[in-house]
Amino acid sequence: MSEDDLPADGRLLRGARTRKTVTRHAVDVASAEGLDGLSLGRLATDLRMSKSGIQTLFRSKENLHLATVEAARELFVDAVVRPAQSAPPGAARLRALVANWIDYAEKPLFTGGCFWAANLPDFDSRPGPVRDALARQHRDWLALLAAEYRRAAAAGEIAPLDADLAAFQTDAVLTAANTALRLDEPGATALARRAIDGLLAPP
Repeated sequence: MSEDDLPADGRLLRGARTRKTVTRHAVDVASAEGLDGLSLGRLATDLRMSKSGIQTLFRSKENLHLATVEAARELFVDAVVRPAQSAPPGAARLRALVANWIDYAEKPLFTGGCFWAANLPDFDSRPGPVRDALARQHRDWLALLAAEYRRAAAAGEIAPLDADLAAFQTDAVLTAANTALRLDEPGATALARRAIDGLLAPP
């Protein structure tokens, strides 16, 4: 049976599965080489698919980039954010988020390590939909951290602090740890944990 013989819902399901396979590989490539390392032809070659098939799925390079950014977000949420929701709000959830993030970078979940560390520097000065999507995801991560710092301080679990600054510092430490891991520097995650433990010290 050819794809044309499949019922419409079957073709849609197959297309969704193919799109998921392509974007998962695209995330790995972009985490190592940046989104600019992606092209429809590159993915077709890597995955032994027709370029026209990839073109049908995404239509343009920008759409491919946007789909890759969204796929990275979904995978990150599944690996880092969602598992931490089972921890109590505040300090315990912050520790879970940090532990999950370090695990995400150490494994790594993506071939090149942190997807945003690889791509935000390339797009921070390039206005457009891809920059907007990356920036929005980064703001969401900082907002999540800041909200938990506020909860921890309000509950008296940690000393009063500027939650937005603490979130900024946490993100900076984790990004530095990701770079150190990619450079095979020993003790990077231990240093990151020590730095963030300082922010989470009891009052």
